[in-house]
Amino acid sequence: MDTAAPDQALCRLDDIPDGGAIAVDAVLRDGEESVIVLRRKDAVHAYLNICPHAGRRLDWAPGKFLVKDNLLICAAHGASFQDVDGLCVGGPCRGEHLRAVGVRVTEGEVWLDD
Repeated sequence: MDTAAPDQALCRLDDIPDGGAIAVDAVLRDGEESVIVLRRKDAVHAYLNICPHAGRRLDWAPGKFLVKDNLLICAAHGASFQDVDGLCVGGPCRGEHLRAVGVRVTEGEVWLDD
């Protein structure tokens, strides 16, 4: 996982499988964080890699995520989050949201939004 800061690319769009997710380390206002970047066609959404239920990472192995039917599933307790808005629609933190990280796609690269 590479580290990115504002005005730097997090990854290339092609690095993210369509319908899947990857993790990148990014320097945010609060410091360095693991960020989940999800892709559906040319749209991307990004969230901190922290489950609101227990504060644990969502990946089952570093940078590896369970994504099925446009839902990101927390490997620790099975909470299911919509990829487009981070809303938990199933599991122990139903109704809560992942913390969004602003991103944009420019010329095939995913960038942090300031």
